[in-house]
Amino acid sequence: MRTLPAIGAAIAAVTVVALVAGCSSSSASGNDDALSPSSQSAVGAPAPGAKQVVPPPIGAKFDYQLGGAYPVPPGVQVVSRDSTASPAAGVYNICYINAFQAQPGTESWWKANHPDLLLTNTDGAPVIDKDWNEQLLDVSTDAKRAALAKVEYAWIDACAAKGFQATEGDNLDSYQRSNGRLDASQAVAFATLLARHAHADGLAVGQKNTTELLDHRRQIGFDFAVAEQCGATGECDQYATAYAGRVLDIEYDDAGFAKACQASKSGMFGMSVVRRDRDVSPAGSPKYVYRQCP
Repeated sequence: MRTLPAIGAAIAAVTVVALVAGCSSSSASGNDDALSPSSQSAVGAPAPGAKQVVPPPIGAKFDYQLGGAYPVPPGVQVVSRDSTASPAAGVYNICYINAFQAQPGTESWWKANHPDLLLTNTDGAPVIDKDWNEQLLDVSTDAKRAALAKVEYAWIDACAAKGFQATEGDNLDSYQRSNGRLDASQAVAFATLLARHAHADGLAVGQKNTTELLDHRRQIGFDFAVAEQCGATGECDQYATAYAGRVLDIEYDDAGFAKACQASKSGMFGMSVVRRDRDVSPAGSPKYVYRQCP
């Protein structure tokens, strides 16, 4: 789920300030060795001296507030908010970043500062995620991944400085929308860079969607999953098995919500499920929808 365009503009401003300031269908078998040798350069054990990382609690009530922060509903113990927001007091906070695509409203910043890090087709035309009108970031080479990582390390550092306990990097699956310009091994390599840095900052790291990469979760360093509509797609069991129930699921329709709640109650390790509207609107908005499993 991507945040709204207005928030994207704020991300661009935060990024510029941070950089100027000098901040720097699958199974769950655990087979983390399926990548080609060329993709292994970014993979390794957590950096020495990394801070203690604490993943979110299993089965805790959860809220997804990407469209705007609002007071945490009663009983909620885990909340995910955009990186431009502040964490909520007294609960476990997850910091959202759009890790693999250019956030709406930031295109001019990327073009002015890092035009070579935006993915294009062979004719130079931008590669766009048409569902969200977002240009993909180019993670195709070691050099480009390293350059992108320097940009996003600043975002992760800002999340940690604000007091978030974890981060989720969206659009891990963007390689599937790249017109063949990117592949899974490149997504894994870049996700690994971000996860290592987040762990060094003391942040847990959530896998955002993409059951196709569950087998690489240990290699990357993911600690939990944030799944959208796994009830609707029938994928909840894959996430729950891979992460022993440490799964935060957001459903955007009643049918998927009912299935996910039933799955959680019937042995899916007690994963967390919340029903939200597709724009994840703040409380008070006419579109606002928020429900917990009965």
